[in-house]
Amino acid sequence: MTRTLMTLREAVRADAPFLVDLWHDTLRRVDRHDQIGDLELVIKEAGASPEQRLVIAEYDGRPVGAVYLRLTTLSPLNLEPTVQALSPHVVASARRRGVGRALMDAAIAFAEELGVGHVTTAAASGSRDGNRFLARLGFGPHATLRHASTPVVRAKLAAQLPASRRAVAGRSQLGQVLAARRSMRRQQTVG
Repeated sequence: MTRTLMTLREAVRADAPFLVDLWHDTLRRVDRHDQIGDLELVIKEAGASPEQRLVIAEYDGRPVGAVYLRLTTLSPLNLEPTVQALSPHVVASARRRGVGRALMDAAIAFAEELGVGHVTTAAASGSRDGNRFLARLGFGPHATLRHASTPVVRAKLAAQLPASRRAVAGRSQLGQVLAARRSMRRQQTVG
């Protein structure tokens, strides 16, 4: 009798350090201790909700992959229900052993369990292998999600204004700063 090397299970609090290592590129940029705390909260919420599941893949008894599943809508405007398979990751040493397929199978099973007809997922734009894997499973592009910091976008928007409007916008911002300072001085004088 052969033993199955790979198993799937729901995440427990002790998985948080493994998940920090696995998902380090997708977590908020804080120290490791805070990231572990964030993931402990995510694990707790997923365990308490019938609309969420955090699945850990183990190969030969050690964790090698994970995916976070949640029931939501395709978008805030398109209310078609979907199961999002967020951050399906497999450690490099366990790739090409069926772990990714098992994680995506868990997403399909979760969608079927909830009676949902769609599964949505994403791979990093620079992850050629991840995007090819998802395409082989039948996932097509639906949208391009872009991300930038607020100050960068503000600066780019201001730079694209005609020169005459940039000067007006700059004075307007300066006027707002000065008005805020005057307001603070009045409050200090009154107080």
